[in-house]
Amino acid sequence: MELTDIIREENLVYKKSPLLTDNVMHYCPGCSHGVVHALIASVIEEMGIQEKTVGVSPVGCSVLAYNYLDIDWAEAAHGRAPAVATGISRLHPDRYVFTYQGDGDLASIGTAEVMHACNRGENIVIVFINNAIYGMTGGQMAPTTLVGQVTSTTPRGRDVKLNGFPLKITELLAQLDGTGFVTRQAVHTPAAIRKTKNALKKAFENTKKEKGTSFVEVVGTCSSGWKMTPAEANRWMVENMFPKYPLGDIKDI
Repeated sequence: MELTDIIREENLVYKKSPLLTDNVMHYCPGCSHGVVHALIASVIEEMGIQEKTVGVSPVGCSVLAYNYLDIDWAEAAHGRAPAVATGISRLHPDRYVFTYQGDGDLASIGTAEVMHACNRGENIVIVFINNAIYGMTGGQMAPTTLVGQVTSTTPRGRDVKLNGFPLKITELLAQLDGTGFVTRQAVHTPAAIRKTKNALKKAFENTKKEKGTSFVEVVGTCSSGWKMTPAEANRWMVENMFPKYPLGDIKDI
């Protein structure tokens, strides 16, 4: 193989997806959101469904996702993205509809919406970013915050007697008959990124096959909220979050 062929091949592999806009992302250094955005863009591009994809983003760090992915978007009230996605999907069944939500949004104020959408088996994809904290509004405790984890509202760490246990929302959703694919992934290493991309692609393909709701959790970091450097946050995530939120497919029918 000639050197020019290798360079050309590398450029094809590593080029920026045309679905990603040129807008500078507002996410903090080390944040997982940007990586997941790039993966979603890549999957939509590879499947050739840009004109048929609709994203729904609610309140949270992901609220400005429409600035970065060149597809149709709808904004939803806090926690209500699955309800909005339900309406869009039912009115336009030929569309690939997905929500993009954080743990404070989906697992707290939006618990009812996500539970009932999944139980109905709405033909949508739900992308769930779990960084165990309210990242946008000041680093407060979220439903997924770990026991003993320090946040702005749990300065001595999450106390089970006061705050209850972390909510493993993904395992709960896997028990519902309406979910066809439920998985938990991460984006902290190249291997993890590849697995997450494959999971996202399967989720979008399931929409075409009408396999019910596909739910993709991505365990991520919040360097600013955790008061850590990006490298420290990745290590802390592996050592503390993965034992509570183990990676892998939970349900695949």
